[in-house]
Amino acid sequence: MPSTDASENSQYFDADPTAAANRRQVELVLPDVYLELTTDSGVFSTTGIDKGTRYLLQEHPPIASDVTSVLDLGCGYGPIGLTAARRAPDASVWGVDVNNRAIELARENATANAIVNARFGTAEDVPSDLSFDVILSNPPIRIGKAALHELLTTWLDRLAPGGVAWMVVQKHLGSDSLADWLTAQGWETARLGSRKGFRILESRMRNE
Repeated sequence: MPSTDASENSQYFDADPTAAANRRQVELVLPDVYLELTTDSGVFSTTGIDKGTRYLLQEHPPIASDVTSVLDLGCGYGPIGLTAARRAPDASVWGVDVNNRAIELARENATANAIVNARFGTAEDVPSDLSFDVILSNPPIRIGKAALHELLTTWLDRLAPGGVAWMVVQKHLGSDSLADWLTAQGWETARLGSRKGFRILESRMRNE
């Protein structure tokens, strides 16, 4: 993910950020969704919805009406997962993160926006036998290539048959090389769109 300030850059992927709390309210305004969200220091994109996340939410294909499970990978304070929950009210939406401050914010934001079909936690909170029809992510590129590859392998392997992942990645942070790596690992990956340095990637369940 891109970073928005120096303190965030060192802490948004820590389990327990040490930055002093500095809560603020931000708005997510899309043609079909409006959310009021609380952010804080030490989480990703604390000053507002980042450009990559907004681009993903504006441009990814519609979530099919028969989708029953959605994963927001690297949920932060919840803009992607909560938007998915609004758009797919009959689906169960899970958001996962390592950042406990972000997870608590996402839970509060679900309550504040009266969204009942989304839950947020760490990877350990997700049932091990649960698979996902859709995975949405602005993945944490800055955790390093090895850690990123491990993260994506873990969760993309939990795509249900016919499942799809939509991810947004900055070009200068390696979107094209990541797409090549995903394809080489067996997840057929295509570029759905490109705008102002961001790519939206679509990956499909790999064939063993």
